[in-house]
Amino acid sequence: MSLDAAAAVEAVYRSDWGRIVAALISLLGDFDLAEESAQEAFTAAVHQWRVSGVPEFPRAWIIQTARHKAIDRIRRQASLAQKLESLGPESEPFEEPDYDSTEIPDDRLRLIFTCCHPALAPEAQVALTLRTLCGLETDEIARAFLVPVPTMAQRLVRAKGKIRDAGIPYVVPGTNDMAARLDAVLTVIYLVFNEGYAATRGGPLVRTDLCAEAIRLGRLVRSLMGPQPHAEATALLALMLLHDARRDARIDDAGDLIILEEQDRGRWHQTQIAEALPLVAEAFRGAPGPFALQAAIAAVHCRAARAEDTDWRQIVRLYDLLEGVQPSSVVSLNRAVAVAMAEGPQPALAIIDALAATSDLDNYHLLHAARADLLRRAGSPAEAAESYKRALALVTNGSERRFLQRRLREVQPPAA
Repeated sequence: MSLDAAAAVEAVYRSDWGRIVAALISLLGDFDLAEESAQEAFTAAVHQWRVSGVPEFPRAWIIQTARHKAIDRIRRQASLAQKLESLGPESEPFEEPDYDSTEIPDDRLRLIFTCCHPALAPEAQVALTLRTLCGLETDEIARAFLVPVPTMAQRLVRAKGKIRDAGIPYVVPGTNDMAARLDAVLTVIYLVFNEGYAATRGGPLVRTDLCAEAIRLGRLVRSLMGPQPHAEATALLALMLLHDARRDARIDDAGDLIILEEQDRGRWHQTQIAEALPLVAEAFRGAPGPFALQAAIAAVHCRAARAEDTDWRQIVRLYDLLEGVQPSSVVSLNRAVAVAMAEGPQPALAIIDALAATSDLDNYHLLHAARADLLRRAGSPAEAAESYKRALALVTNGSERRFLQRRLREVQPPAA
């Protein structure tokens, strides 16, 4: 029973943290109080469920328990007596919101738009949503932004304080005010998807719960835009569908990574690809934005029946356009990989070496993994081994780690 209870708590945390915190923020109106109460409720669940068993509705149990713990906290703070009164009597019956309703908006969407208020710095908007909606730890978010952990911790504290002190409302804005937040909202949703697509740490590479949640939110935001959806909202949905269509082919039965060129394309979800491709075309009706260009790159991959059929020169051209509208060191790194596939490893190595010397990617494991692979292909196993070792020192996901270890063994001869 104790093992079952522990597994149930972990499963609820992974699948429903965002829903729980969003519901609590709606009830309590306080980000810190909602998060701290949720954490206390999960701690209580670990102990209580071992004795009483897993409740029929675990998520509702967590929300109700967190609400009671929040009330207890408020009672201990006399200066917040007025806030306690606004919550209603403790005995008031609680009904969990219908999270599966198709009604727009829901608590999670309100949470995203609140976090993405223009009064907050853009990087704080994204970070705060990843923390509250996805339950990502500060070090995971710092890794996504390629900044030190203390820097990210300060951003989160300042963002919550700004929402509290400025009285930013917990609502989805009207259509006229939505445009100011849309770019940040789309970025947040994509980062949620990315964390699901390639989990920062732990064993599994793919977290299907986060991928599904991001796609759901992408559909909701696109629907909010009315009869003529925003091109980038459309493109983001297409991009996520195309990437997610490959999920079953990305890992083997042991949970180990399978790289794109070695995947069984018969396992790709053709229904999702068929839904996404017209959305890519729709997003290209005007000047394509960053998500439209990334979706077009994903579409080139998904149209290729075999890895060797991939039009890598077209992908390089799309990355050229993407560098023009969204220049970043990560985009340049991805372009280098495409250049290697189109022209060979040497020109790509020159790009990556320049990035390593001039960008903020030296602590990014994928830069060193890409460099190692190019050196392996170029016939420089000793140099490749050094880059694999550097990548291994930085990687935090178990599946990726095992892949890099296999590659290192391939280029590094066994000791005599």
